[in-house]
Amino acid sequence: MKKILILSGSPRKDGNSDLLCSEFMRGAQESGNEVQKIFVRSKKIVPCNACYYCRDHGGKCALNDDMSEILDAMQAADVIVMASPVYFYSIDAQMKIIIDRSLARWTNIPNKEFYFIMTAGGSNTECALLGFRNFIRYLPGSKEKGVIEGTGIHLKGSVKGNPVMKKAYEMGKNV
Repeated sequence: MKKILILSGSPRKDGNSDLLCSEFMRGAQESGNEVQKIFVRSKKIVPCNACYYCRDHGGKCALNDDMSEILDAMQAADVIVMASPVYFYSIDAQMKIIIDRSLARWTNIPNKEFYFIMTAGGSNTECALLGFRNFIRYLPGSKEKGVIEGTGIHLKGSVKGNPVMKKAYEMGKNV
């Protein structure tokens, strides 16, 4: 059994990338894994102000918000799933703030398996995927294990019935 953390960066509850997260979670739970899903938009997280308080205080951030809870969950997880819709060829603000605020404890998030979920109205997720990949390059021993790209999906809920839903479920089931 693995501890899996899903960070749903969708700004819309039950938005397309969030629905894919739910399918991944369903598959992972059916395989006996412990899964926690955090809907990032529902958390109070402010941008990093680059004060580097964390550097001098053992990874404790000067900002008092929900990010410490998310960093605790990232440290405890064996597997981290990061999901975002693609906005202007990149990840959305909700996911970017998680990456930026990981500065406080990035060296304490080693040896994780990562899965990335992206949805896009168009057909290009390349730059968003590069953003995810560049983040985990800095996390010691991290490994990319899978990518789910739901392209040509724009309207809320339009991912339903798309073959990428089954792919998300299967990927979760085979973590």
